[in-house]
Amino acid sequence: MADTAIIVEGAHKKYGDKKALDGLDLTVASGTVQGVLGPNGAGKTTLVRILSTLLRPDAGRIRVAGHDVVGHAREVRLRIGLLGQHAALDEELGGRQNLEMFGRLYHLGARHARVRADELLERFGLTDTGRKPVRQYSGGMRRRLDLAASLIAEPEVLFLDEPTTGLDPRGRSEVWTSVRSLVGGGTTVLLTTQYLEEADRLADRIAFVDGGRVVADGTADELKRLTGGDRIDVVLRDAGQLGAATALLPVPKGDVSVDADRRRLSVPVADRMTALAGVVRALEDAGIEAEDIALRRPTLDEVFLHLTGDDRAGHHRMKEAV
Repeated sequence: MADTAIIVEGAHKKYGDKKALDGLDLTVASGTVQGVLGPNGAGKTTLVRILSTLLRPDAGRIRVAGHDVVGHAREVRLRIGLLGQHAALDEELGGRQNLEMFGRLYHLGARHARVRADELLERFGLTDTGRKPVRQYSGGMRRRLDLAASLIAEPEVLFLDEPTTGLDPRGRSEVWTSVRSLVGGGTTVLLTTQYLEEADRLADRIAFVDGGRVVADGTADELKRLTGGDRIDVVLRDAGQLGAATALLPVPKGDVSVDADRRRLSVPVADRMTALAGVVRALEDAGIEAEDIALRRPTLDEVFLHLTGDDRAGHHRMKEAV
């Protein structure tokens, strides 16, 4: 389908007796960022290697940019870019020289490779450093150059396998800005990452992979709601009033989480603002002083722990719900 960039149906891959992929299914819409999250060994990198034709699946139907990754691997390669976990740059060459080299490897021709290198250096804010040896680049600059190299042939689909591992916050922010600009130009991105904030910020949809299968797939908000929805956290000045405050809250007592050491109550809510106003009024009317009151949505960290824990029945329920 023209509006679908990636289709994975029943992908299987074994290394000896270990199942890296065990019937994995995934569909990625064109012009979107699809996040793929999961614990180490879940199958994320194996999936990227199969999608980018670096590895053959044992079974399954897998298409990228309209072409089968096994039967038409060359056609797939002409339409994709790949940014792996480790930079594929020559440290002694300058940024422009690296990009021109990649252009020649893609058979762009010398003139076209130079023009494309200049375009990408400007796009990623590296024009002033184009002649500097890559070994003198900061981590963020190096990763942006690596990203630029993966775009030298203007791919329809770009695979980013943990692109910001080891970068400081500034470097991650630089890469995030670059990824957003790519998607704005129509590129489809599949992103694997260990930084859940990264997936939350960048991904249109997120697939959680565990045991070689997708156990949940949805938007960040959909996944967060399935772990219990919004909550109100209340920190009291006096821990001795926790019992009285719990009795005032407009939810069943069993739904209130109490942390006596931190003097904190946590309450699930549906209508966020109405519930917040109600809690504030109830505490004021009862003369119970709060040190802090805050609305809080579940984080992807909480979703991750829920999905990749021991609750396999919970995995199944969440997959069906999404």
